[in-house]
Amino acid sequence: MEDPPTQPLPVVPVRRRSPARLLPESWRAARIDPGRPGATALALVAALAAVVAAVGVWSERPRAEPVPALPAVTVGDTAAPAASAAPAGPLVVSVSGKVRRPGLVEVPDGSRVADVVKAAGGALPGADLTGLNLARKVTDGEQIAVGVPAAPDAPSGGAAAAPAPGGPAPGGKIDLNSATAAQLDTLPGMGPVTVQKILDWRTKNGRFARVDQLREIDGIGERRFAQLRELVTVG
Repeated sequence: MEDPPTQPLPVVPVRRRSPARLLPESWRAARIDPGRPGATALALVAALAAVVAAVGVWSERPRAEPVPALPAVTVGDTAAPAASAAPAGPLVVSVSGKVRRPGLVEVPDGSRVADVVKAAGGALPGADLTGLNLARKVTDGEQIAVGVPAAPDAPSGGAAAAPAPGGPAPGGKIDLNSATAAQLDTLPGMGPVTVQKILDWRTKNGRFARVDQLREIDGIGERRFAQLRELVTVG
């Protein structure tokens, strides 16, 4: 015998329960009301969360790298040239005799007789320089006679002055034939113009033979000569 055809069973839908139905009836009817204290607490919690978030953002910001401090420099560390070692000024030297431009010349400190002769335009043709020490260093205020016979007591350095520049001749008097411009300037009533006139006269005439030849200098009258007569001499 054949079995009768099988009939499919009917599908019964399953009704799902809401989770709220699992709660007691008294709880489902209740409403959540935090009240004023609860609302205040929630506000504080929210504010605290905002502060924590702000601090986190601030801590994550890029920071500038600190620049290392430069080492301090002490003024005394570096050896500087002494302020007292300032360069010396030019020397003023009187040049007489057989040069192209006799008179006062300025030369740098440390110059030699050869530099002074060159500054005066050089020696004239035929000038005898054998008695002139061209290698000697000059000093400020001295006179150099070029191509003129030196006095018997004059040193071989080439200067016409026997005493040191600025010092008087033996006996305290100034020798008109060997005095430098600085020495003549120490005499009473003397100035740069009169001193130069004496040097020019000596260059033109060679030497003073007598003290009273000072009267031939323009600007030296009887009154000034009377003041100078006992203070000068001729060697």
